[in-house]
This record gives sequence, C-alpha cells and structure tokens, in this order.
Amino acid sequence: MKNIAIFASGTGSNAQKIIDHFRDSGLARVSVILSNKADAGVLAIAEREQIPAVVIDKEQFFRGDTYVKLLQELGTDLVVLAGFLWKVPANLVQAFSGRIINIHPALLPKFGGKGMYGHFVHEAVLAAGEKESGITIHYVNEQYDDGGVILQERCAVLPEDTPDTLAKKVQVLEHQWFPLIVERLLK
Repeated sequence: MKNIAIFASGTGSNAQKIIDHFRDSGLARVSVILSNKADAGVLAIAEREQIPAVVIDKEQFFRGDTYVKLLQELGTDLVVLAGFLWKVPANLVQAFSGRIINIHPALLPKFGGKGMYGHFVHEAVLAAGEKESGITIHYVNEQYDDGGVILQERCAVLPEDTPDTLAKKVQVLEHQWFPLIVERLLK
C-alpha cells in the first residue's frame, strides 16, 4: 500500500476527492494531511476521515528537517499539494525529488508564480482576455509553479464569465483529473 501525504491550506475539496478515490483502493491511501492554517477546512476533513493531521509550524517548515523526517517515517511515496499556499522549501523538494506534485488553476506558464492562487488567478485570466483556462498538474521544484508539466486540461472562457464562474469550471477539471493523475503516478 502506497502512502500519500496531502498539503493543503484551504477547504480541502481536492483532498476530499483524492481520499474518496483511494477509499477502497488496494493501491494507496492518504496517510497524513498537513496544513499551514489551524482553521483550514481540510483539517475537519482529516478528522472526519480519521486521517492523522498536522498543523505546520512555519519556523520548523522553513528551517530544519522536521517535516522531511515525518514524511520519511510515514513511508510517504507521493506528496500532493492541493491548494497549499506556501513555497515548499528546498530540503523537502530534494528529499522527495520527482515525488511532489501540485495542481494550479490555470494553464501554466501563464498566470503562475507568487501570489497567483484562487481568485487572483481567475481575475488575471479574465483581465488578459484569455479564451481558455484550465488546470496544470505539475511536479514541484524550488520555484513557484515551475516544475515539469504532467497534465493540462482546458475549459472555455466565455465573455459572460466572472472569477466565480470560471473558478467553478476549473474546479470541475481539478476534481475530475487530480485523483486520476495521483493514481497514475503511484502505479
């Protein structure tokens, strides 16, 4: 059985989809959920699903090997960033090289980088007059939204779209594709 660690900062809808996808799987399970926010909705999901949860200490995250060691002790096979808003420190990226993935709510390399998350991304897509948006699932390296692309899926951007309507279209793609890509990478 492979072990998935999910890092999330928000409500956890992608985390829930991954948990659901692997619930009866003999392939993998979500073995831990980590969040940088003590009030993140994803922690309520962890409690409900009886998955160990950790609230990340910022100082230990960016200075030291606390979380590298924790993930190694748990036998983590894949680290999944599902709406995690901090840049992953180099020591964690190096310890799990090629085994950390992220989902971004736009078609990278456009609309990526520091501060480009959630509604900020959708507002930027609309302001640029883009005709399509979508998701990018990619490997994580030491730069924001810069690692190798694993998958991109697209949706149309219509003249009547708002940041909220575009977010809903993108979220449909996230929920459809993220669990499948996690599974593919673990096989």
